[in-house]
Amino acid sequence: MSLEQLGITVLWIFLYGYLIVASIDFGAGFYAYYSRVIGIESIISPVISRYLSPVWEVTNVFLVFFFVGIVGFFPETAYYYGTALLIPGSIALVLLAIRGSFYAFANYGAKKNNLYLLAYGSTGLLIPASLSTVFTISEGGFLSISGNTVSLLMQELFFSAYSWAVVLLAVSSVLFISSTFLTYYAGRAEDSRALEWLRSFALWGAVPTIISSLFVFIALRNHNREHFQNTLEVWWMFGLSLISFVIAIWLVWRRKNYGTAFIMVMLQFAFAFFGYGISHLPYLLYPYLTISSSITNPVMGRALVISFVAGLVLLIPALVLLLRLFLFNAKYVKGEPS
Repeated sequence: MSLEQLGITVLWIFLYGYLIVASIDFGAGFYAYYSRVIGIESIISPVISRYLSPVWEVTNVFLVFFFVGIVGFFPETAYYYGTALLIPGSIALVLLAIRGSFYAFANYGAKKNNLYLLAYGSTGLLIPASLSTVFTISEGGFLSISGNTVSLLMQELFFSAYSWAVVLLAVSSVLFISSTFLTYYAGRAEDSRALEWLRSFALWGAVPTIISSLFVFIALRNHNREHFQNTLEVWWMFGLSLISFVIAIWLVWRRKNYGTAFIMVMLQFAFAFFGYGISHLPYLLYPYLTISSSITNPVMGRALVISFVAGLVLLIPALVLLLRLFLFNAKYVKGEPS
């Protein structure tokens, strides 16, 4: 494996970690608000709060690693994406700041203030929608490059079918991943009422997820035929993703092994996410930027690989410890005093 392939693989692992952890967090925030709207806050909010309390501050660690790494490994991405993502990137940063602030207000201040919880829940859907812009732009056709000036074509981006397909997939994926995890979490807590509600959210969330996935493939075929052809070469990865999805839904439907169901969901998105990444290679930004043309010098590249692998070695045990101390501690999950 070449240095550039190793670098992008390490970065993709971090981004996948963010996809899963952040999706659970974002979706949980939305369900916390939705439960208040439909009058079931007392049923599912205790489960959601026990999950959010220890983890809401650590979700962005993966994202920070990724953005630092992408600029470190591939410096030219800062030139192409820096200006292009100024607007959507700024929106995402503002939403992240609002989300963190209003989580504190909603949970440690005026708990019954609907505005605080609305801001917290809505940003959980708006943030992935804004961040998904990166994947849309990477397919080409949304940038105007003239000399040293890179401009984002906002009109083309806004009216692109592919752009909206990616946004719909991002939002539906967040809700589906989160609901399947929270279903498992409610099962661990032996909270039957919360379990039934969250299970229904997971089953209903599966429908827009699979539809938006098909919509993305159709829109990609019309927008970037070369990338679409590459996806057909790794069709087996998307096939395994679909099989994992079916197994997960079957287990949730039959009320069996919710933990295994969530593992299947993780595999579903792992196969699809890495299949997408492989089929997108060698481009970081079609057709201007490839991993081989933008890789940093070998000495810096090897140093970054070592640093990021060391970061994974430290981060994963820390997350496992967090899970053992809080999320999977039998008394904590059930809300019992330790």
